Amino acid sequence: MIKSLAVYCGAHLGNDPIYQARAAAFGKKMAQNGIELVYGGGKYGTMGVIANAVLDNGGKVHGVITRQLYERQTALDRVEDLKIVSNMDVRKDLMMDLADGLVALPGGIGTLEEISEAFSWMSLGDNAKPTALYNVNGFYDPLRNMLRRMHDTGFLEQSYLDAIHFAHSFDDLMKFMNHYHAPARRQYR
Repeated sequence: MIKSLAVYCGAHLGNDPIYQARAAAFGKKMAQNGIELVYGGGKYGTMGVIANAVLDNGGKVHGVITRQLYERQTALDRVEDLKIVSNMDVRKDLMMDLADGLVALPGGIGTLEEISEAFSWMSLGDNAKPTALYNVNGFYDPLRNMLRRMHDTGFLEQSYLDAIHFAHSFDDLMKFMNHYHAPARRQYR
């Protein structure tokens, strides 16, 4: 059972209020279901929204932030468990280690990089944790199409394509994560 989620999301709010609203609702659902948040430690954007929503609803938050971002005063002061690390690679590793599952909410290039690494590690056999995208308002539909194209052109095996879930609700996400079976490690011939 999933007890903690690493959530990758934006340092911006986006230009549609639905992203902020869905991040807040997601954080509230996490707290109501006793699922702890592992996130990048920031106070801005949907990162701050989800962390505040978890905290406002009695949940637990674990922040992992780089020293550079901490010194730029981007950390959310309310987070009691805030780990300050040397760089983004250490941050990503620690977030993955602390969480039972990994999910990306809508975000920018950093969010895409973080979730892409989790997907890539899955194919190498280095990430057996469920990894998904919270597809608010079809935000990740272009990525789903790109992944299908990778499969159709012979660059991505069906088992890995099937292991990447596009969730439309918190309940859908948790059902996927709680029943997840990691695909077999890629074999090279």
